[in-house]
Amino acid sequence: MKNIKHFLYTIVLLSTVGCSDFEELNLNPNEPTTVSSGVLFTSAIRTSIQTTSNEAFLLSNNAAQLTAKTLRAEVDFYGWNAFPTVWEGLYESLTDINNAIEIAQADGNTKMEGALMVMQAWIFSELTNAYGDIPYSEAIDGLTANFTPAYDTQESIYTDLLSTLSQATTKLSAAGSIEGDILYQGDATLWAKFANSLQLRLLMYASAKTNVATQFAQIVSQGQIFSSNEEQAALDFLSSFPNQFPTLPLKQGDFDAVAISVSAVNALQANNDPRLSRYARPDNLDFDNPTFTGVSNGVGGQTGSRLGLAYFDYPGQITAAEKGLSYAEGILMTYAEVEFLLAEAAAKGWITSSVETHYKQGIEASHQYYEVDYTPNGWTNFEDFYQNSGVAYSATLDIWEQKWLSMYFTALDPYFEVRRWYSEVNGFDGLPFLNRPIGSNSNNYELPMRFLYPGQEQSLNAENYNEANSRYSAPKLINGKMWIVSD
Repeated sequence: MKNIKHFLYTIVLLSTVGCSDFEELNLNPNEPTTVSSGVLFTSAIRTSIQTTSNEAFLLSNNAAQLTAKTLRAEVDFYGWNAFPTVWEGLYESLTDINNAIEIAQADGNTKMEGALMVMQAWIFSELTNAYGDIPYSEAIDGLTANFTPAYDTQESIYTDLLSTLSQATTKLSAAGSIEGDILYQGDATLWAKFANSLQLRLLMYASAKTNVATQFAQIVSQGQIFSSNEEQAALDFLSSFPNQFPTLPLKQGDFDAVAISVSAVNALQANNDPRLSRYARPDNLDFDNPTFTGVSNGVGGQTGSRLGLAYFDYPGQITAAEKGLSYAEGILMTYAEVEFLLAEAAAKGWITSSVETHYKQGIEASHQYYEVDYTPNGWTNFEDFYQNSGVAYSATLDIWEQKWLSMYFTALDPYFEVRRWYSEVNGFDGLPFLNRPIGSNSNNYELPMRFLYPGQEQSLNAENYNEANSRYSAPKLINGKMWIVSD
């Protein structure tokens, strides 16, 4: 009887509580129902740069022979499968960017919209340069209706990215403010310089397929590109987990799986380049008289010099902080890269400025950024190094080699650049600063041309996935040439 009464009481109680009351009861007072564009911007910057910094460590540095795998060496012997963390991390960031753009537009914050568009363009550029044709125009429509986006061609994506970046620079000069900006702290001028500098990179990548000289020269003539290390796009991580440089808090074993490559050691030692002591930790732990061991790309089970002080704190050894050095940043694009782009453009006749001047400034910018110490290498200063080390400019290959050395941990772009040069000279034989991988190779020692689409796309977006894959005619999909590197 007691249970019946209790049941009847519950029915009566429920009948007296309206729908609105239930809605109020189910609201979490600690969970916001709205979010600002700034909060989403912060999240997108952090997630995308953490993704590319991690993949620089695990993938792009190794594929570009700046580092080499000592364990799990499938990247080095070209046993490439899908790299889903790249796809997932960057598209997750794009979702935040897309939502933030909609909020900024609704708020009438045009300057904020411009900065968001630049970040969006950089993220999409990393994706298309990695995979080729990708979901682009319909990529974020799943939030409303379309869960199976079509794959846009890379050519059309490039056209739109360049247009987007141009539009973004205009919006950045409009009214409004940039909120949640952990990259440039709301400085619209620096976002505009990043947009223009990124256009130069994309134009150089596309130059094998289309005439970009005029457009490149026009951007340079405007003068709104990186002109110092202080202006470059690099995220200064915080000092505590989880906002540190992504590799810094990892366990010791993860670092033992990667060492500096023999290609990088040989290139740096050939010119007695002090960056070697920044890229790698000396075997003898003596920074005044260091010794290094490079690892060959292609096989595992080797030992070599661990990555430098900026990238992790190895237990019981000197740290970057103890030596007065900065910890690594999350690099999107450097001032040094811009100078090397200008040097190559001058060598191609696109611009009229001095090839050597830009080349020399690129090397010096890289040295400054990595806080090199000239004394242990026997140099008095940069000028002494440049004039007497053998690094002074003589040919276009010098630009490529020095640009390659400067791109340590620059997102996925070390691989993208090596792939461009490899395609232009038809293999490793035309790139004397690189080595053909050793050991048993899964791809006949040919550098793969692209990442594979994640398996989840095959199951969730099968029709578009299969159609996109059909555009790559090579026997192995990793050798299918995307538009920017196609013959």
